[in-house]
Amino acid sequence: MHCVAGTPGAAFHRDLDTDRIAEVFSKGTNPGVEAYSAFDGTGLATWLRSHHIGRLYVGGLATDYCVRASVLDARRAGFDVVVLEDAIGAVEVAPGDGERALEEMREAGAAVSRSDRLG
Repeated sequence: MHCVAGTPGAAFHRDLDTDRIAEVFSKGTNPGVEAYSAFDGTGLATWLRSHHIGRLYVGGLATDYCVRASVLDARRAGFDVVVLEDAIGAVEVAPGDGERALEEMREAGAAVSRSDRLG
């Protein structure tokens, strides 16, 4: 289990400077509903638009599940997306799942880059 509310796996890392976090959006809060995308019932798209944010830089786990679903939903919602390939990791239930997910994100119009290439 990971990212279970109230457990260390769901906490921000102790070295993360949380002073710059404007808002936290929790997904998967209904135990009866799978929720892979950060946009699934969270109000994230509305909040981003209300703050005039049009480009997202995405990292996280797992490339072939939550990252993929969030990026595809972000593209459907009209956001520019850059996937940070050095800030993601795949589950790889089947070999190549992560790369297939990245290709699907590229085909949807997401860019793929590395964090050290950001200005």
